Amino acid sequence: MYDRLLEPLDLGFTTLKNRVLMGSMHTGLEDRGRDAGRLAAYFAERARGGVGLMVTGGYAPNRTGWLFPTASDLRSTRTLARHRTVTGAVHAEDGRIALQLLHAGRYAYHPLSQSASAVKAPINPFRPRAMRDRTVRGTIADFARSAALAREAGYDGVEVMGSEGYLLNQFLAPRTNRRTDAWGGSSERRRRFPVEVVRAVREAVGPDFVVVYRISLLDLVDDGQTWDETVALAREVQAAGASILNTGIGWHESRVPTIVTSVPRGAFTWATARLRPEVGIPVVASNRINDPDQAEAILAAGEADMVSMARPFLADPEWVAKAQAGRADEINTCIACNQACLDHTFRKKTASCMVNPRAAHETKLVISPATTPRRIAVVGAGPAGLSAATTLAERGHHVELLEAAEEIGGQFVLAARIPGKEEFLQTLRYYERRLERTGVTVRLGTPADAARLGGFDEVVLATGVRPRTPAFAGADHPKVLAYDAVLRGAPVGDRVAVVGAGGIGYDVAEFLLQERSPTLDPDAWRAAWGVGDPATGRGGVVAPAPPLVRREIDLLQRKTTKHGAGLGKTSGWVHRASLEHHGVRLHGGVTYERVDDDGLHVTVPDDAATDGRRPVLLPVDHVVLCTGQESRRELVGPLEAAGITPHVIGGADVAAELDAKRAIRQGTELAARL
Repeated sequence: MYDRLLEPLDLGFTTLKNRVLMGSMHTGLEDRGRDAGRLAAYFAERARGGVGLMVTGGYAPNRTGWLFPTASDLRSTRTLARHRTVTGAVHAEDGRIALQLLHAGRYAYHPLSQSASAVKAPINPFRPRAMRDRTVRGTIADFARSAALAREAGYDGVEVMGSEGYLLNQFLAPRTNRRTDAWGGSSERRRRFPVEVVRAVREAVGPDFVVVYRISLLDLVDDGQTWDETVALAREVQAAGASILNTGIGWHESRVPTIVTSVPRGAFTWATARLRPEVGIPVVASNRINDPDQAEAILAAGEADMVSMARPFLADPEWVAKAQAGRADEINTCIACNQACLDHTFRKKTASCMVNPRAAHETKLVISPATTPRRIAVVGAGPAGLSAATTLAERGHHVELLEAAEEIGGQFVLAARIPGKEEFLQTLRYYERRLERTGVTVRLGTPADAARLGGFDEVVLATGVRPRTPAFAGADHPKVLAYDAVLRGAPVGDRVAVVGAGGIGYDVAEFLLQERSPTLDPDAWRAAWGVGDPATGRGGVVAPAPPLVRREIDLLQRKTTKHGAGLGKTSGWVHRASLEHHGVRLHGGVTYERVDDDGLHVTVPDDAATDGRRPVLLPVDHVVLCTGQESRRELVGPLEAAGITPHVIGGADVAAELDAKRAIRQGTELAARL
């Protein structure tokens, strides 16, 4: 089924067993020597799953290149033992692994940061120092030394990180390179530094070692590179000794989303397809590729020679093996939520995966056969119940899953109705197949009670949440709707007030604004976010042109803090920008007075008023309540009265903004120890 995807790739001096590259992800395990065993287990599991070539998280070639103080680096032989732990584990599973060499440049979160010029990044409080000529030359030597050490440590190659706005990318763009010496002033001199790095790396490692260069195809920032400059760089990097060109899209400071779930699948493969005929080495497509059918189509169309996927291998380390065995329907698909991977990374927590909490925790969250199989009832088929039921059954327990609704999924069913979150259906597809494969007895449309649960050895309550109704006058007015009713299709007028500016409030606003999902129309998505052609404008950015909407929306919250402050670190800005593009009006510090036939009456802060507040009437057609949830725990009392102590997980345990990450982790951890 996947002839191109599973076809070996001949690099001349070595052959990769398929066309799948596991892209670099910084898990946090790289930064601590004591975690070498955990990192080895993480990579070994993915090597066992059949990946053609894996790339580690970024390792700095010197101290100034650290992402943060004492972050991962490869500067001396003192750390080789821990690296050999990793490479040995990978090779024992017949895998290949390359170490990524990454100099953070002005993205370094410490006062030693350096860059092409002393231009501060908008996402970093530290202003970098401009590198002197001798520092540039010394950094080239540092890259080469680190590459040689990587070979000594047993790696099969290195990846030189030249995209995403890190140091080498900073030298390439007029935005950050304002030099007039031998390393700037013209496009030829700006690209001299990364080319010399690749040349020095090749000389240091010899001809029979994989050298990947991560090239920025689209900077997606003002004063980025032009297409002609990118092509010239690719050709010079090839001539300097690169084996493979892996592609990167967008700088970290770009105002264009590139990896969140609302980005269409394969949204940037057109750029890879344009570069491929310009060079004579393999070119790798990246960004929002998560499905083997999609990957096969990209390769079959000649858009790339390989596909790079990073987060999909957090979600399912067996991605390749399942595709190869004709079991693609069993793949636990990455839904690009970023909640446990990138959001963790930017908070210096160990990265993992919302849909696979074992990722980077393979030695801690062990799923082993049960010594004594038991009869276990799981009540509720939302994310918590699904993860618990399937993991329990996988261990050998006899599991019965009871769900009052006529379908599995719980709140995930609602989430999948948000434009741009259709990927959430893939998680439900995965669990539906996993329920079948593990032999869970599923009873839909079956409410549970204490009498029915009395014959089980263990009872797991994953009964989820219900919307909370706030206490203000008119909360029962016909204009007032709960968010779940809206997402299930309740009619909503053209002027709407959304009460509550948490994650659900933002999702509901998106639902009401967008008539068509952005993931279904890549051209419209690119126009909405201002993705242009780098052949006609530097950086490939143009003015955003979001589609016109028919609804007027006011988004209100009691808090005086920034709207959406609790949204994810790496995706929250996308939601805030989307609502801004669509003209949503934001109100903070609101007191809700009443709803009547005229609309929603509130008071808002006003320094000019006598008491510091003023009344406002929003003449809306409907008021949608996104004011939190309450745990559904009605069964706890009757069960305890019957002598049954249930295990309560997910929203039934804590109702907090529909935290699927916590729910799936709780379900898996509970199942692992029962």
